[in-house]
Amino acid sequence: MTEQQSSPPELEQALHRGRALVLADLTACDIAEAEIVSLVEDAVVHRRWWVEQWPQGAAFVAGLIAQDVQDALLDRYGSWPGCPVCEGRDRHALDVEPELGPDPHWVCARTATAVAPVGELGRLAR
Repeated sequence: MTEQQSSPPELEQALHRGRALVLADLTACDIAEAEIVSLVEDAVVHRRWWVEQWPQGAAFVAGLIAQDVQDALLDRYGSWPGCPVCEGRDRHALDVEPELGPDPHWVCARTATAVAPVGELGRLAR
C-alpha cells in the first residue's frame, strides 16, 4: 500500500477516539441503536477523508464527528443531545464548541454553560 492508500497511525487513532467518544455519548443518552451507530460510522468515513487531506486537523476530529452525527440525527430523529441546563423550558440541543478546535465540549448556547466534554455525557446521569 502506498501512503495515500492508508492513514498514518495517529490519524487512525484520532478517528477511533472520535468514534468512541460519540458512541459513549449516544450510549449515555440511551440511543446507541444499530441505525444510529451506522450514522457514526458514516461520519467516521467522511472525516477519514477530511483528516487525510488536512492531517493537522486530527485534534479536531472528535468534535467534527459529534457535529456530523448531531446533524444526521436532527434530520431523522430531532435534536440531540437535549440540554439538561434548560430542561423543562424551551427544549433545545447542546452545541459542540469549539466548532473547529481541540477539546470539544457540549455547551448550552443559551446560557453559555459548558455541560460536558464530548464523550462524557454519561457523567450527567450519575
